[in-house]
Amino acid sequence: MDIAENGITAGSDIIEIFIDENRIDNLLKVAIKDYGKGMSPEMVRSAANPFVTTRTTRRIGLGLSLWKEASKRCDGDFLIESEQEKGTTVTATFRYDHIDRAPIGDIAGTITILIAGNPDIDFVYNHVIDGNGFTIDTRELRNGLGESLTDPSMLFHLKRQIENELKKLKASC
Repeated sequence: MDIAENGITAGSDIIEIFIDENRIDNLLKVAIKDYGKGMSPEMVRSAANPFVTTRTTRRIGLGLSLWKEASKRCDGDFLIESEQEKGTTVTATFRYDHIDRAPIGDIAGTITILIAGNPDIDFVYNHVIDGNGFTIDTRELRNGLGESLTDPSMLFHLKRQIENELKKLKASC
């Protein structure tokens, strides 16, 4: 959630979240892409340093540095790709079965909270498990529903839909 919020702060109107659970190749990949202001090459090189931040409210930035260390600790990799005025993509990979890999957690709740808390931002959430997947795109939801994405009953159903899609994916594997 913290990395997605970085993109929102950077002025992105779309945040893409991609999760690929490839149990066959023993790899978990999580990528978050924004279309915000991007970073300079110098900032990209130092962005995962916990003592570097663009925030004025505090002097440390822990989100990227903690995510990088978690991926490295789990035999994975971490990459920041950014172009000024075009956006940033942050990708972390993990060995799927690594004993120190944190569980994905309540991704349905996380996606729903991001949507509810940022009604003017579009989110594209794509989740793949062993080659099968689904996508939730708030642009399609807005067009199909014709209602606010902050409506509590819509958010409840969206969370349930994500949970059901994840159950189907896990059952088919």
